[in-house]
Amino acid sequence: MPDAHRRRTVCATATALIAAPAVIAPPSAWIVVVVAVAAMATTILRRPLGPVAPVLAAGLVAGLSLVTDAVYPGPRGLVLPWLPVEFAAMLVLTWQVIRRAPVRQAALVGSALALALMALPLRFTLRLPQTVLAPSVVAVAIATFPVACAVGVGLYLRVQDDQRARAVQRARREQRLDVGRDLHDFVAHELTGILLEVQAAQVSAYDEEQSRELLSRLEAAGLRALDSMDHTLQTLRDPEAPTLAEPPPTKVHGLADLPELVERFLASGTTGGSLELEPGLEGAAPREIQDAAYRVVLEALTNVRRHAPSAARLEVEVVRVPGPALRVTVTDSGRQGGPGGLLARRPGGGGTGLAGLSERIGALGGDLSTGPHARGWRVRGELPLRPDRTGRG
Repeated sequence: MPDAHRRRTVCATATALIAAPAVIAPPSAWIVVVVAVAAMATTILRRPLGPVAPVLAAGLVAGLSLVTDAVYPGPRGLVLPWLPVEFAAMLVLTWQVIRRAPVRQAALVGSALALALMALPLRFTLRLPQTVLAPSVVAVAIATFPVACAVGVGLYLRVQDDQRARAVQRARREQRLDVGRDLHDFVAHELTGILLEVQAAQVSAYDEEQSRELLSRLEAAGLRALDSMDHTLQTLRDPEAPTLAEPPPTKVHGLADLPELVERFLASGTTGGSLELEPGLEGAAPREIQDAAYRVVLEALTNVRRHAPSAARLEVEVVRVPGPALRVTVTDSGRQGGPGGLLARRPGGGGTGLAGLSERIGALGGDLSTGPHARGWRVRGELPLRPDRTGRG
């Protein structure tokens, strides 16, 4: 492990440099040297005491420093060569602990380190020939400033780390929601069509030619569902991807895909209808707005298949309105006494497609409304041609 070996090498070299002056000093100097080396080693090595957690090791360094302040027996002059090393190492430990340790440990060990840092100059000042409080007060006041800086930096970086962690969690949640929406929008649409075709075949007498056409439609719908699922699941192949600022790759449809979608829907049943698509909108609407408009139509058609497959008429209108905005309206004539729909055979069926679609459109600054219209149902979405990514709710 190159990194661990490099850290051990640096620690051994620094220990030799720190301990070298103590060779010619009185034995009492080794007390100060041990504290300085312990602080330095805890800063450099990931686990200076083997199985002991780094935070606990930092707390032991703080306690060792405070004990040394109280019991150091040697001359005051021997403190000065190693005091800067110990002070600098414990400063680094302070911001590391406050930044990375769990909250309770950060509070306890961080406070112990801060206390040890402010008390460190007293190891020298309290042993002056004349007991005067002024030098001690000044020394503690001077030590307080770097300690406050270390604490402030540690807290600031901790807040930044927490914000980044929450942003990553939100991004991953949005990715999962996007995958769920895509599976619902595209796969559920095709599967609903397949199931309704099968239901119709069970109650109708198809000749050989009609059976071939039915199987061909079922095959095409199944292939489209598999293609949509394969494309959607590609976003799950690397769940630990480091870059989460960009949205996951999803299949994007445009207004140019609407004629095929509506034609395919009308060809798979007995519902008649039409599509009114205002010319020139493809060049005026951004791709994300076009994709959202496509999903409005897709969701509305899926719900017609599920709830009113016997509807006689379907109208799809995509026009520009003042704002400027893109208005997408899908209106059906309602049930005409035919089959009750897929949900009649699937108790408790029904999804959350409209709720998810409303969230998607709201995130773009648009609005989605649904409700009864004449004897049928209408779905209407309005999307700004200049999307507001902050949404309106």
